[in-house]
Amino acid sequence: MGPFIALGIVVFLIFVIIISNIHIVPQARAYVVERLGTYYATWHTGLHIKVPFIEKISKRVSLMEQVADFPPQAVITKDNVKMQVDTVVFFQITDCKLYAYGVENPMSAIENLTATTLRNIIGDLELDATLTSRDIINTKMRAILDEATDPWGIKINRVELKNIIPPKEIQDAMEKQMKAERERREAILRAEGEKNATVLVAEGKKQAMILDAEAQKQKQILIAEAEKEARIRRAEGEAEAILQVQTATAEGIKRINESAPSEKFIAIRSLEAFEKAADGQSTKIIIPSEIQGLAGLATSVAELAKKDGTK
Repeated sequence: MGPFIALGIVVFLIFVIIISNIHIVPQARAYVVERLGTYYATWHTGLHIKVPFIEKISKRVSLMEQVADFPPQAVITKDNVKMQVDTVVFFQITDCKLYAYGVENPMSAIENLTATTLRNIIGDLELDATLTSRDIINTKMRAILDEATDPWGIKINRVELKNIIPPKEIQDAMEKQMKAERERREAILRAEGEKNATVLVAEGKKQAMILDAEAQKQKQILIAEAEKEARIRRAEGEAEAILQVQTATAEGIKRINESAPSEKFIAIRSLEAFEKAADGQSTKIIIPSEIQGLAGLATSVAELAKKDGTK
């Protein structure tokens, strides 16, 4: 039984060794394998078998994009303002061999490289430019870091300035400046509002005056039209009255003519007309010869009547 037990133990040990040297690389991961202390291969996603005692996995690498949030770094601007700036670096490993053998501690190297690059860039800017030029600083840092980390198998995708913390006195001055700017804008807005209100009131008065003038003009036009219409009606009435008088006169003459009046009747009517004319304001009256004769006749008759009365 002894040889069988020993053989079983050996088979079991071989099975354990084989099983322990079977590796499955998960998604977005990579293994750097060394053979006898020298780089041999990079295993990617899938099943792999390692040669026992000869090969070893020296580094397990994540191929996903990673984020490195570094603590604030002290920097000095061009105008000698000291501030604290912390950065966030987004990077991705593109070459596992270079990442494993390019630098001793990649994260520490990236942190120090980020700090020195940040000091160099901000050292060329003044405080106001530093606060308003984040995009420019981010772009410059990304380009510099990406070039520097390329031999390490690392690609820098983005660099962001997370916080820019100036000194306390600078913050107080900035707050006062911001408060003054807000008050100035408020005053400008208030003045513009009052100006617009004054313009609107004046415009309203102008429109009211225009409307009132239009109403007065329309009223005068209506009054003129009414007076014109009244004059026309009066003229029509007077014309109608004259026409009726003339018609009546013509009708009277017609009837007189139809009745064939005697000369004495005509003379008497003429005398009556003369009497009416004499009642006017005329200073000179021309008496027709026919009426003069009739007047003499009338005087003679009056004298005869007087004589008979005296007798």
